[in-house]
Amino acid sequence: MNKEPFLRMSKRESISIGKSIFIYAMALILALVACSGVIFLLVRMNPIDVYKAIFDGALGSKRRIWITVRDMLVLLCIAVGLAPAFKMRFWNIGAEGQILIGGLVSAALMININTSIPNVLLLILMFAGSALGGMIWGLIPTIFKAKWKTNETLFTLMLNYVAMQIVTFCIVFWENPKGSNTVGIINQQTRAGWLPKTFGSEYFWNIVIVAAFTVLMFIYLKYSKRGYEVAVVGESERTARYAGISVKKVLLRTMAVSGAICGVAGFILVSGSGHTISTSTAGGRGFTAIIVAWLSRFNTFVMVLVAFGIVFMEKGAIQIASQYGLNENASDVLLGIILFFIIGAEFFTKYKVERNHK
Repeated sequence: MNKEPFLRMSKRESISIGKSIFIYAMALILALVACSGVIFLLVRMNPIDVYKAIFDGALGSKRRIWITVRDMLVLLCIAVGLAPAFKMRFWNIGAEGQILIGGLVSAALMININTSIPNVLLLILMFAGSALGGMIWGLIPTIFKAKWKTNETLFTLMLNYVAMQIVTFCIVFWENPKGSNTVGIINQQTRAGWLPKTFGSEYFWNIVIVAAFTVLMFIYLKYSKRGYEVAVVGESERTARYAGISVKKVLLRTMAVSGAICGVAGFILVSGSGHTISTSTAGGRGFTAIIVAWLSRFNTFVMVLVAFGIVFMEKGAIQIASQYGLNENASDVLLGIILFFIIGAEFFTKYKVERNHK
């Protein structure tokens, strides 16, 4: 005689915002417990001290608060850029390359134009050039996808490595000092091409740019005709064609927007924070942003919270590793544990586990 299982799993028809927040909050708490457990096993420290170190690493001083905000803004910008592509079910894994190309264009303009034109005009050229560079890098795999049905996942991923090699090639000509194999801080004396300090904050314009993208993308995806077309193509290309939507045009238009915004993220990294370019400028943010966009279900306002949470825990993990004398890989392990729990929470927002009463 077959026995019914004690528990059964079923797909949720819908879930309230409150319940979804509760699930993610519980996942975060469990992640903190797991991380403190790992630290206790490694260094035999009180878990409460671990929690204090996490908070201190992200928000322990005014400088740390601004660093957390700065990194959150970059991650949010990339996630906003990825949102339309992923909603369209175009798996853009090439944000790293699009960021690098955007940052490379900004760096090239900073180095070659320098003080020959007013800084405002230089910044406008850098912004537009970075957006154009990221757009082109995003359109290359899209054209192949639209014409020859190539695999966009592999294509966009491989373009990341091509972008890294282009950056490496350019660094050879821009070395400063010679033989260092780095560009160094660009225009450190003149600050040409640097986003200016405004209202006492070095990151004021970072906030303005990313906030504008966040609001505009929310409106674009939720209320515009083109946003509706993105959603229809993502649900079913056959349905989109039946409705008279040109799938090729939607693919090209959407990836142009996605690549451009990721390119602007490169501009923000070069002009608004790092003031240099290297193969590690993107720093893996293009992949982390995929998690932010997916967990937020492409709602750009929810992305603000998710991006802040991930950066908060990342900074906390780095603080734990340094405070307790662990090597640099320890922070990556802790961040991996945190992301594992957060991604796991996604399952419980889509499915429910109930006791089988039969």
